[in-house]
Amino acid sequence: MSVARAERLVNLVLCLLSTRQYLTAERVRGIVPGYADAPTDEAFFRMFERDKTELRELGIPLEVGRNSAFDAIDGYRIARRDYELGEIDLEPDEAAAVALAVRLWDSPELTGAAQGALLKLRAAGVDVDHGAPSVVEPKVRTTERTFTPLLAAVQAGQAVTFEYRRPGMPTDQLRSRTLEPWGVVSWRGRWYVVGHDRDRDAPRCFRLSRIVGDVSTVGKPGVVTRPDNVDLLQFVAHSGGAEPSPASTARLWLARGRAAGLRRRATVLGERTVDGVAGEEVEIELYHPDTAAGWIAGYGPDVVVLEPDVLRKAVADRLLSLTSKGNLR
Repeated sequence: MSVARAERLVNLVLCLLSTRQYLTAERVRGIVPGYADAPTDEAFFRMFERDKTELRELGIPLEVGRNSAFDAIDGYRIARRDYELGEIDLEPDEAAAVALAVRLWDSPELTGAAQGALLKLRAAGVDVDHGAPSVVEPKVRTTERTFTPLLAAVQAGQAVTFEYRRPGMPTDQLRSRTLEPWGVVSWRGRWYVVGHDRDRDAPRCFRLSRIVGDVSTVGKPGVVTRPDNVDLLQFVAHSGGAEPSPASTARLWLARGRAAGLRRRATVLGERTVDGVAGEEVEIELYHPDTAAGWIAGYGPDVVVLEPDVLRKAVADRLLSLTSKGNLR
């Protein structure tokens, strides 16, 4: 299938899914990008019939009907009740993987196309279903300037070179590194790139915040492949040569059904109600209290620190700071 036809089919699905009305072929022709390119009416109707057949073969249910008894021509729509998937039950690790994928990958091109399709529907006087799912454009929360070029190199399978500052070294004493990147991962609030270090001829990981200057690609794309038996997160966790910070235990209250990110790392001690809100008391091990305070504060009223007092005060200070700046909504 050509890219143009695939885009036209996506636009057609968005159009028919986002309206309660039956849309005639002529209205669809004026709304969905791609149909206006048909040189004649006959060419358009052939194109439209092929697209309808394609959607039905893909299992997308097209409804045919008329909006009133006065309509002389049939129209088309997609009923959400038939189109949407049924309820899916995921295990905790499966849900975590899905959540991570949603946070990592975004598609601005699809977001723009979907919003544009809805705008054209409204402009054409079509009653758009306001219950339609909103288009979300998730993004990775990172301030690391080198994140984007390193991720692009991973996707392209291309080696990179950069200047790296080792821990404790001044910024004027840098080492040049050439890396075959396998992936970019987050561990304990910091981002790392993992790959094969050509200078050392061994697997290595590098913290993105210690990369100085620009990341440059070297060699041809497609020459770097990630080994099948490498767990990038575990590699980072066991690399670096430094002993991990001693863990401290904290007790938290989590609102029922909320703060899934904390729940995945916590042990539930029992049910507990705070200010009339049902929830659970949990225990969690923390290695970096400063980072943990910001992480916990991000859950807002869904999490209350019970102990230690130092962590409770640190979280309260961060929430107070956000409130005074007008960042809490």
